[in-house]
Amino acid sequence: MYIPELYKNEKQEDIQNFIHQNGFGILINQTNGKLWATHIPLLLEEKDGKQFLVGHVSKENPQADSFKTNDAVLAVFSGAHSYISSSWYDHENVPTWNYLAVHVYGKVQLHSLEESIQALKRLVDKYEAKSEKPVRVEDLSKKTMLQARGIVSFEIEITAIEAKKKLSQNRDDKNYQNIISKLENSNDYQSIEVAKEMKMNRK
Repeated sequence: MYIPELYKNEKQEDIQNFIHQNGFGILINQTNGKLWATHIPLLLEEKDGKQFLVGHVSKENPQADSFKTNDAVLAVFSGAHSYISSSWYDHENVPTWNYLAVHVYGKVQLHSLEESIQALKRLVDKYEAKSEKPVRVEDLSKKTMLQARGIVSFEIEITAIEAKKKLSQNRDDKNYQNIISKLENSNDYQSIEVAKEMKMNRK
C-alpha cells in the first residue's frame, strides 16, 4: 500500500484496536493462477510473542485448497471513509477522500479439526458478547457441529503490517476544523466517524 510519511500510522496499539473493531476483512492470495479475495471475519490474536490472524473459509472455496501450496496472503481491513470537497477550504484545491485502512501480510497455517472448533468458539464468543441470548458453540448439538467439517480453518502468522490514516493532516487548523464541521453536519454515518477520527488525531 502506498503510504506517504504524513499518513503513516505506526502506533501498534492503535493498529491492534483498529483490527479488533474492523475485523471483517478481505483475504487475498493467488488461487489457480489469479488473484482471489474472500470476505471473512478475522480475529487478531497473540501466541508465543507473535501476532496471528485466525479465520476460516468454506471447503468449497477454491482459496481453501490453494493454501496447501501457496501460504502467502494479504488481509485488508477498512475503517471509516468519506469524500472531502475542496469547496470546504478557504483556497482553491482539488477534492480528496479521507479514510483509514490496515494491510496485513502473512503466511497461512492450516488448523486441525480440534483447533478449528476452538477458533470457532473464540469467534462466536466475540460477536455474541452483546447478544441478549448469546449462542455458544459448546451448546450446539453434534448434528449442527457436523457443519464444522465443511470449513477450512487457519491462522496467519503476521510478517508485516501497513497502516494508513489519511485525515487531512496536510491542512492548517482553520481548514481542518472546517472539514470536521462539514462532516459532522452531513448526516452520513461514515462522514461523522471520519470527523471523530480527525478530532482524536489532532487534539
